[in-house]
Amino acid sequence: MSGRAPTATELGLIPCHTCGLVSRPPLTAGGMHCPRCNARLHLRKPDSVARCWALLIAGYILYIPANLLPMLETSSLSGTRQDTIMSGIVSLWDSGSWGIAFIVFIASITVPLFKLIALTLLLNSVRGRSAWGAEQRARLYRLIKLVGRWSMLDIYVVAILTTLVQFRYLATVEVGPAAFPFGAVVVLTMFAATEFDPRLIWESSKQERDEHE
Repeated sequence: MSGRAPTATELGLIPCHTCGLVSRPPLTAGGMHCPRCNARLHLRKPDSVARCWALLIAGYILYIPANLLPMLETSSLSGTRQDTIMSGIVSLWDSGSWGIAFIVFIASITVPLFKLIALTLLLNSVRGRSAWGAEQRARLYRLIKLVGRWSMLDIYVVAILTTLVQFRYLATVEVGPAAFPFGAVVVLTMFAATEFDPRLIWESSKQERDEHE
């Protein structure tokens, strides 16, 4: 007999995705329902992997125009200038605004790309039924969820940057065509993290271990 702790599924326990109650619900004619809020219960989120992949692929596609198209269009007495996210970061750095440039780089470039790559890693590990580093992957998912709480910081950074440019250069600043794909990437990665079922990490790890025993 192994020392492995039994899973909630093996004990017949199911958490409610609506209120969080963990219970052993009775089977009814309409399926399993939470005894507290009466929400429909599922052992695993339905089509979790497929939905997460769809959202991630859309996020990857939109990440390209979000970084290649102009984010800000500045009009002043000296003329009109268009800046992508990266060129705006370079301009802030060259002007001595290193702190703001660093925040924009982290919030607008690093964080969205990190969430896309991290979720891709988790999905591939689940698909491959990897038993490696289940605890580390679970921590990675919790980190993604934690970062997701600050996802809208990306939008606020663009708004603050627009205001700073207007005051510094007495210019008229308009949001460029990159704004829509940029905002869409933020929203898609948030939904992708929500759709992913972290219990699949432990399930795939258990299946891999069982096959080697």
